[in-house]
Amino acid sequence: MVRWLQLNAPRDGPDELSQLVSRAAPAINASEIVIYLADYTQSLLVPLLNAGLTRDELPIETTLAGRAFTTLDIQRAPDNPDRMWVPLLLGCERMGVLEIVSPTAAGPAMDGPAWEVAVNVAQILVNRRLYGDVVERLRRRLPMQVAAEIVWGLLPPLTFATDDLVVTAILEPCYDVGGDIFDYALNDDVLSVGLFDTCGHGIKASTLASLVVSAYRNARRCGLDLVDTATSIDRWVRSEHPNFFATALLIELNRRTGQLRMINAGHPGAMLLRGGKAVRELPGPTALPLGLGHLSPRRPRAHVEDLHPGDRILAYTDGITDARSPDGEQFGLDRLVDFVNRALNDRLPSPETMRRLVRAVVGYQDDQLEDDATALFVEWRPPHLPFAHLRDLGATRP
Repeated sequence: MVRWLQLNAPRDGPDELSQLVSRAAPAINASEIVIYLADYTQSLLVPLLNAGLTRDELPIETTLAGRAFTTLDIQRAPDNPDRMWVPLLLGCERMGVLEIVSPTAAGPAMDGPAWEVAVNVAQILVNRRLYGDVVERLRRRLPMQVAAEIVWGLLPPLTFATDDLVVTAILEPCYDVGGDIFDYALNDDVLSVGLFDTCGHGIKASTLASLVVSAYRNARRCGLDLVDTATSIDRWVRSEHPNFFATALLIELNRRTGQLRMINAGHPGAMLLRGGKAVRELPGPTALPLGLGHLSPRRPRAHVEDLHPGDRILAYTDGITDARSPDGEQFGLDRLVDFVNRALNDRLPSPETMRRLVRAVVGYQDDQLEDDATALFVEWRPPHLPFAHLRDLGATRP
């Protein structure tokens, strides 16, 4: 089935993906395979249907399909043994789920073929969706503003993972964002991450966000170090938008040694998470906001932190902590730390922690965010420590 999908997918347009997958279903003894995609708010799973199939949208919070999406595990209903729900993943990027209907769905022997099909369907979706708008239209439950269109068009996938690294982020409000943007890249042993919050709203903010993230990528790809990268972005902002600025966190993490270098350009501080809890806030601004660097004679300064295996960095924009309840109380840093601690203790996957955090913030402000709210996790989890055998030998000494 996988070979057949790979050979035939390039012959069809994006609108025919659902029909293509359905035609291949008998190869794994399935009568139906239905693609569900997560909407932009990650609150609904929306079916991508071909002619002759009918399905309802499924809430992520209260359905087996949603549980497959949030836990990244195959789900089955005891009272419906012919149906299984399989996470639709590309790497660690959660796209949705597959519903597979088969008389053999209840048996564990179906797990391997189901996972293999899901991985290939995800790859086909990513490869083919750029040639049409069917996937974008399906994921949108509300009209998207042009400012948000600009930002979403620039973002990398929300989640990226290797054996020793995880980066995951989330952005709200999905249909009207403008000022928040992030980017990341892994080059050799160095993971680079940038989180930016531009001043203003709407098109002006998203235009500045476009410049900031493009200048960040350009500096990184030219091989500039962290300080020179911040200086380059600062100059571009001042040159093209002289009356505006952007706060930023610029991070470099060496995945071999765990050394973290960070420039905080007027941004809210990042939290260091260790051992299932938030242990402290990393040092505050080490530079002026980007675009205002000329007001200080000092060059940006990088804070250096040596991480422990399993450490996470939680970065966020002020739209998270400044969110207000209907009676005016701020969401605040204490509530943020408490939420993250509980999520870590529940051992949720990092993308699910981000999803629940932003849903909590949106709910706290009664679904009416006054500012973009963005949160980003960086996790370092090396498979082994250098010289671990020497540590073990030392423990045996009298």
